[in-house]
Amino acid sequence: MTNTILENKVAIVTGGNRGLGKSIAIALAEAGANIVIVSRNVEKNKEVEDEIKKLGRDCISISTDLQKKDSIDNMVEETINHFGKIDILVNNAGVSTTKFALDVTEEEWDMIMNLNGKSLFFCSQAVAKHMKEQGSGEIINIASVVGAVGDVGISPYTASKGAVINLTRSLALEWARYGIQVNAIGPAYIETDMNRDALRKAKVDNKILSKTPMKRLGKPEELNGAVLLLASEGSSYITGQTIFVDGGWLAQ
Repeated sequence: MTNTILENKVAIVTGGNRGLGKSIAIALAEAGANIVIVSRNVEKNKEVEDEIKKLGRDCISISTDLQKKDSIDNMVEETINHFGKIDILVNNAGVSTTKFALDVTEEEWDMIMNLNGKSLFFCSQAVAKHMKEQGSGEIINIASVVGAVGDVGISPYTASKGAVINLTRSLALEWARYGIQVNAIGPAYIETDMNRDALRKAKVDNKILSKTPMKRLGKPEELNGAVLLLASEGSSYITGQTIFVDGGWLAQ
């Protein structure tokens, strides 16, 4: 490994055992960071943990119910007990459902807002308490292009990601005095193993491509440049911002 811009940093990645989260966790490890994989699935967590250890980095995985504050606080305590510090938090965990607004149930609304909004806030709060004491830290929230514009059939998701973008601004304003930077990344549609079949349906694919000047879906690794920028000294004067990785979606 030659890229060591994050040498000896400690990074927590929520939802880090698959999809975008796994790609981000591996990219951070390849850049020198030690990693904490956070998700409920113990088996999947361990698979990524082993993969990162093969890169020569220390990695632990913590099974966490991100919708419960006590579970979040325990995850942060375990991280501190193992590594002694937290330098980077990537709030990646999220969920969505595809339904027209008239059909969304209360349970679906609560599930999406709790995981995409509530858990992100309390993960940030718990980690920021330690970052405040050390006088530094990078919090990176995974938002979405649809947090900045509307879309059809995913209204709770768009609401939650709009909240992420504005929460990023507010936390950046509050925590700048402590040396904590808070930024977000807003991807458009990124193709992963989990969503490939759904996104490749002709109707869905055509809808997405019609809104994307680059006329293709994104790849997980295409978020890594933005993540590494925001996690490193390269972003030392950037806070409260959302970087959109969207193939030109918002340029229209």
